[in-house]
Amino acid sequence: MNDQRPNENWLDGKARQAMIDNGFEPEFSDDMDEQLASIARRDLLAEATDAKDLRGLQWSSIDNKTSRDLDQVEWAEQHDNGDIRVLVGIADVDAAVEKDSPIDRRAARNTVSVYTESEVFPMLPEQLSTDLTSLNANEDRLAVVADMIVKENGDVPKSVFYRAIVRNSVKLDYPTVGEWFDDGGPIPAAISNKPELIAQLELQRKAAERLHEYRQEKGALEFESIESEAVVEDGDVKEIRSVQPNSAKRLIENFMVASNVEMAEFLESSGVASIRRVVHIPRRWDGIVQIAAEYGDRLPAEPDQPALAAFLEKRRNADPERFPDLSLSIIKLIGSGQYLVEHPGQDAGGHFGLGVRDYAHSTAPNRRFPDLVVQRLVKSLIAGESQPYPPEELDRIAERCNDREKASRKVERKMRKIVAAAVMKKRVGERFDAIVTGVNEHGTFARILRPPVDGRIVKGERGLGVGEKIDVELLSANTSNGFIDFSVH
Repeated sequence: MNDQRPNENWLDGKARQAMIDNGFEPEFSDDMDEQLASIARRDLLAEATDAKDLRGLQWSSIDNKTSRDLDQVEWAEQHDNGDIRVLVGIADVDAAVEKDSPIDRRAARNTVSVYTESEVFPMLPEQLSTDLTSLNANEDRLAVVADMIVKENGDVPKSVFYRAIVRNSVKLDYPTVGEWFDDGGPIPAAISNKPELIAQLELQRKAAERLHEYRQEKGALEFESIESEAVVEDGDVKEIRSVQPNSAKRLIENFMVASNVEMAEFLESSGVASIRRVVHIPRRWDGIVQIAAEYGDRLPAEPDQPALAAFLEKRRNADPERFPDLSLSIIKLIGSGQYLVEHPGQDAGGHFGLGVRDYAHSTAPNRRFPDLVVQRLVKSLIAGESQPYPPEELDRIAERCNDREKASRKVERKMRKIVAAAVMKKRVGERFDAIVTGVNEHGTFARILRPPVDGRIVKGERGLGVGEKIDVELLSANTSNGFIDFSVH
């Protein structure tokens, strides 16, 4: 398993080894080939006798340009009373992958697709995740639909769930739609001569803005991170580009959050145990209060979402360049999310960052095992069948998912560092504008702005403080371990 595959470049080899080092199975075993062949022979649509035929709707999807594992499609309808009906179709992975089958057991071990700059390590075989269970454009596919009514104030008082056959009319991408929405750019070429789809996207945007404003009023926290993508050609890292947030991403995020909240509430109201995504009220709130005080702002002594949201918005407007680093500091103090089982009559906790009481990951069953589990729980309720997972099995699944999520972050973080070092090794001796991002017992760290790369300051770091703008010189970049060293100039 450690042997390099034919035609594998050095970056792929590093990624596969990082997967193995962190306890993942990067490959699929032979016993899954027979199952895949069996799935390919089945007529999944004919088997779904309870599915509504919604292929006549103008469904669309928005995702990354390179995404092939499409989990979600959307459609909206304006009502005369001002309501907007929003349908989110979620890939019905369970229809193809039976519980406890070889592919399902492997998915339960890895629990998540791992994305590195050079290679994707999918949770499910690509024949499924990018084809048979992916909501690809111009293909008839099965979906579980979250059918929601969005009021003018952004509230969702009503939702229902059911199975359906859908047909994605067009696959759009975040940069193209974002340029159209935010910068007055051209209408995406794929819909430029399709007025119904243009109207669809505009209505979806309107619904998403309602949802967004409603969550803001409830105290949802809005962070911003420095996202980047590597340009890799034939195994060689050409450059690293910044990825900017835009309205297209926010549209999908708002529909995703709404679907996840409604799914969690549906499971709770049905009185069944389910896996939740929980971000607890921060225990280190005093640290957040201290950060706010450093900016001259005063937060309440006890955790207060609206107050923190207002502080974040103020800092975003005052200093957008350094806001991502402030976001990271606050996120670390809040703590990472985790999967917990909510048993009937108990409260596992809400999602502090999103400002919601009930939240369950459900919209990415091709990529995350908890979403596939939640899908099975919901489908069993729709069909009036017994629950497929006893509570004690859900507890084990949640624990495994938490472990694998941490491991996946280690793999992705290591590969980002190695890719960054591959780009920067050609620029040793150059000087860059940077911001100090961390000062702790492990050292002093900084991020240069163009390209967006992190490293450690090994010379001249004494007396520096987080958030300070500095001029650094690149001393070294090691592609073996991803270490990047700066000196203050």
